[in-house]
Amino acid sequence: MAYSATDVKNLREQTGAGMMDCKKALDEVAGDFQKAVDYLRTKGLAAAAKKQSRVATEGMIAAAVSGKSAVVVEINSETDFASKSPDFVSFVTSTAKTALESKITTPDALLSAKVGSTTVKDMISELTIKIGEKIDVRRVEAVTLTGNGVIGSYVHSGKIGVLVVLESDKDVSSNESVKELAKDLCMHVAAASPQFLSGSEIDESFKAREAEVYAAQLKEQGKPEAMIPNIVKGKLAKLASDVCLYEQAFVKDPDTTVAKLIETVGKTAGATLKVTKFTKLVLGEGLQKKEDNFAEEVAKMTGHN
Repeated sequence: MAYSATDVKNLREQTGAGMMDCKKALDEVAGDFQKAVDYLRTKGLAAAAKKQSRVATEGMIAAAVSGKSAVVVEINSETDFASKSPDFVSFVTSTAKTALESKITTPDALLSAKVGSTTVKDMISELTIKIGEKIDVRRVEAVTLTGNGVIGSYVHSGKIGVLVVLESDKDVSSNESVKELAKDLCMHVAAASPQFLSGSEIDESFKAREAEVYAAQLKEQGKPEAMIPNIVKGKLAKLASDVCLYEQAFVKDPDTTVAKLIETVGKTAGATLKVTKFTKLVLGEGLQKKEDNFAEEVAKMTGHN
């Protein structure tokens, strides 16, 4: 499988490894991008599972919550300067509210949503002319609470957005300790980046991939072949505490787990609490900043070459 200079660049920005290391990794795995990520991990040159994407795409993430519904949106701009402008910030904030009020769950639906006598798409066109940059509605994530409980939300500097659905067997909507728990859980997800709710949800393909990486790392470290299977087994046993929300150590109190925290607050509130869903958006994650000519693109759109 062939690879391009762009693949090397993408690999470098996702893993933080050096350019020559990225090129060698792609050579070793015949151009397979995901295998190249794992190869760099085995060599100790990247920690892909622990890192957010280092892509430089700009923009803003905003959340909106009302009762039993919540939404978080990501809207991209070309520069950080534009993303901090009052017009852009106001647009993103109002767009999140529009998505919530109209029960929108996809970018296309949001673009078509009516805001008074206009649409979000038309608003983007006007804003593009005003600030001189391309604007994209990239992602929309919505959650709902079907029974009792609360929805927590947290946005960190417009760069990370998290929603957590905390269900209960009783009405806890006015309980301050439960609402604080929901907010704390959002902050935890933002910091710890769990990939699953609990250990029982880790799929076998994920475990298999991690086992391969562990084994390759140990081999690189010179561990005896006979010992590697048992060491890998031990690492897999601890995998849940790394990637599962309930098993993770709570970021504000590492001496307790998230599961124990939820149980403790539930007892205080006289209710049984459980997280049924969480979602996290990181600005620009998985994207490359396009190196196209914006003026040329506008010219093509308007027919002026």
